[in-house]
Amino acid sequence: MKSPFRATLLLSASASALFGLGHVASAQTPPPGAEGTTTLPKIEVVKPRQTQAPRRTQKRVVTTRRAAPPPEAPPPTQAQVLTTTNEKFDTARQNIVAPVGANAHQVNHQAIEAMPQGADAPLDKVLLQFPGVTQDSAASGELHVRNEHANVAYRINGIMLPDGVGAFGQILDTGIVGSLALLTGALPAQYGFRTAGVLDIQTKTDAFDNTGKVSMYGGSHGTFTPSFEYGGTVGQTQYFVSGRYFQSSVGIENPTSSYNAIHDNTSQEKGFLYLSTVIDPTSRLTYIGGVSNSTFQIPNNPGQTPSNTAFGVSNFDSSLLNERQTEFNQFNVVAYQKSFEDIDMQVSYFNRYSQLHFYPDTIGDLVFNGVASDVYRQSVINGIQEDTAWRVGYAHTLRFGFSVSGERSLVNNISTVLPLADPTDPSAGTIDAPFSIFDSNAKTGWLIGTYLQDEWRINNQLTLNVGLRFDQMYQYVDANQLSPRFNMVWKPYDGTTFHAGYSRNFTPPEQVIAAPVNLALVQGTSQQPGTNVSSPVLPERSNVFDVGVDQKIHAIPGLEVGIDGYYKNARDLLDDGQFGAAYVLTGFNYERGENVGVELKAKYTNGNFQAYGNVAWAKQIATNVVSNQYLFDPDELAYIASHYIYTDHAQTWTASAGASYLWNGTRFSASMIYGSGLRSGFANTDHLPGYTQVNLGVSHDFNIVAPNKPTTVRFDVVNLFDSIYQIRDGSGIGVFAPQYGPRRGFYVGISQKL
Repeated sequence: MKSPFRATLLLSASASALFGLGHVASAQTPPPGAEGTTTLPKIEVVKPRQTQAPRRTQKRVVTTRRAAPPPEAPPPTQAQVLTTTNEKFDTARQNIVAPVGANAHQVNHQAIEAMPQGADAPLDKVLLQFPGVTQDSAASGELHVRNEHANVAYRINGIMLPDGVGAFGQILDTGIVGSLALLTGALPAQYGFRTAGVLDIQTKTDAFDNTGKVSMYGGSHGTFTPSFEYGGTVGQTQYFVSGRYFQSSVGIENPTSSYNAIHDNTSQEKGFLYLSTVIDPTSRLTYIGGVSNSTFQIPNNPGQTPSNTAFGVSNFDSSLLNERQTEFNQFNVVAYQKSFEDIDMQVSYFNRYSQLHFYPDTIGDLVFNGVASDVYRQSVINGIQEDTAWRVGYAHTLRFGFSVSGERSLVNNISTVLPLADPTDPSAGTIDAPFSIFDSNAKTGWLIGTYLQDEWRINNQLTLNVGLRFDQMYQYVDANQLSPRFNMVWKPYDGTTFHAGYSRNFTPPEQVIAAPVNLALVQGTSQQPGTNVSSPVLPERSNVFDVGVDQKIHAIPGLEVGIDGYYKNARDLLDDGQFGAAYVLTGFNYERGENVGVELKAKYTNGNFQAYGNVAWAKQIATNVVSNQYLFDPDELAYIASHYIYTDHAQTWTASAGASYLWNGTRFSASMIYGSGLRSGFANTDHLPGYTQVNLGVSHDFNIVAPNKPTTVRFDVVNLFDSIYQIRDGSGIGVFAPQYGPRRGFYVGISQKL
């Protein structure tokens, strides 16, 4: 086969010969001797330029450039893993004691900080901003939930904190609160004994990043309160510790309307410790402990008229009285929590030691009251509590548990008294021959409770919670009760929640306020009662009905409103009061009682603006005193036996409101409380005038140390308009002395994040 190049060369030569194409050399003269010879012309063929074969149309290959993989996130630190694990345990704990169907009002730590005084406000002042909570004097328990006297339980991280003996020293500090919920209404079966309200405190869970805070706060009335807190993580353990010191020249409410009280200094120390160790991914161990130590001067009311002669003294200046009271409280909780498969459980041991000592002014108290009582109360409580939640499929969650607590209480009363001139006629006066009598009661009592309930999710909108509770008390009176509970939660639309419930409640009296007295010791003395009957204090048995609805107003984003109504009828309704100069409470029962009320609430949030408002109407009435009748004069006792009267802590109208706005790093806040007046007069047939108290606050964060360690400066005004009002006027059942609300005060604080 000829090559293409060679074939092309031959064809070119032939064509050149025939057509004279190509390059032809010029003719040369033939050399001599070459005649007759034909010479062909010399042909020089030039190699043609090689042409390239036509390019094939190539398909364009589109290649996708692979994006560079994102940089791998750094693995979580041990502290972050531990925080995530603890958050799961916290969620599981909430499931264990979920208050399905109860009426709940909740605020978090940020909302508390947005109020005037923030975390420097005492816990009871924060609670006054909740719906249905009424202000009262320290001697009468500081506050009332839904017109109930005491009967409020405190739970920390789902664990019951047992009753103490303190009259007005608060063991818990607001600074420890991560979230605060007040549960009222028809409570589910896991809530027993104290059922007017449950203060459910969740401690801070965002304070374990090795940071803390030191604060200084103070101002009017000699108020000075430094505090600190610090939290961190060490290995598998999280910890949080806080402490506060408080001093003021108005420790208890002033009995006069003057700006400065007489003999009313207080000093208080509080400490709190939280430890949590993750044992493995399914279990953890937690310790919670707190301590408070407080001393109080009892304020004086000048200008009182002496009524007796004692130790030769018949003229005594009441402004010079020197009564004092000390209180000490301590509690410890150790809780083991376990979660596996569909079961969450927690078992805890709790302990509380509580002590109160009232020191009289012996001469002064005898001159004015005819008795000087040195009162000592002590209580030691140890107990175990266990709670379990078992998710049985999608629709049912069974909850069951028990609590057992034993209390050893001691009540001593050393009274210095005067003999009566005529034992048959106390109006004849006394003889100046003081002598002492000693009355003591010690008791070991037990409280036992157990429950079983089923939370049934019928569908995504409707949940039923049905339970049964059994309670047994062995105290000065032995009694028990089987109590059914029923709750329903219905969410027919997005943002709408109905709740309704019924609960049968069993409420034992606090053991220290139910201690009996020996009336034989005081016969023929200035302490001889007009009614010589002392029946034992009984447990209260009641039926509570509650219904309400919460609604998000979609037309106004950020607005939520709610209404709740309740009715309670009780047998052996519990009450207590201060029936002498000593700031201690003594319990008694009404044979029957009724409590009814309606609460309205609203909350609005829009960006940096927050506002809330609450209004409550309530009425509590009772009849016929059936225990500790010696506390009442005969005519008052007879009137109550034939009439329904208002209880002393019943207030018809109660309201609170507040707002805060964050503007360019500065937060402005305001709060208000209103009360129509507590009861007063013979058999509580009258009531005090209404009052309004307005507070203001402003705070700002400065980046002085570091951007992530702000320095917060705040300024607060309590009782902006210096409204002068009485909480108590010294009359009414169980009210010994008048008490006024706080006068206007200015306070400044500075805190530094560490």
